[in-house]
Amino acid sequence: MSLSHISSDPGVRPYPRRFRWARAFLALAALLPGAAGAAVFETQEQALARAFPPPARVVRSTSFLSEEQHEAVRKTAQAPVDSAVVTRYAAFGTDGAHLGTAYFDVHIVRTAREVLMVVVAPDQGVRSVDVLAFGEPQDYLPRGGWLKRVEGKKQEDGLFVGRALAHVTGATLTTRAIAAAVRRVLAIHSLLGDPAPQGK
Repeated sequence: MSLSHISSDPGVRPYPRRFRWARAFLALAALLPGAAGAAVFETQEQALARAFPPPARVVRSTSFLSEEQHEAVRKTAQAPVDSAVVTRYAAFGTDGAHLGTAYFDVHIVRTAREVLMVVVAPDQGVRSVDVLAFGEPQDYLPRGGWLKRVEGKKQEDGLFVGRALAHVTGATLTTRAIAAAVRRVLAIHSLLGDPAPQGK
């Protein structure tokens, strides 16, 4: 018997806690872009459409981690894991080939939330990392070049600032938060495995 339950029904409700926070934060900041300095750069829908443009098909699934799995992810990632409920978005080509899997990670940087989309490639490496929303002053964001250096990295590469990833003056806490989120996503993806192939 599997330790996790996975549903691939696109109509599954309610949204997991981490996903609900992402939607709520993006919606609030979009309506009140100046509130608490929050900035939204892309909605989840826009980010998914950019990452997996048509004719790719995106399938949402929700997994519920057991206590053992939850602890295993935390230890592997060496980062906190707030929820045992994981929602991910797997993309498939017209031939059913797996194109990648997107995860949305919401976390606190200093005192405000940040929303990331992390896409894992079929080879288990990081395909892309995008900041969708940022509640801290934007001066604390690393430049896009720093995020580009995360691409292609894998779980075994030691994704810590000061090791595989460079320090960024003025954005230390932000880069550490992003690195922790990427380690968390890679650990979850490794545990759950690739999504099942989809028919044409």
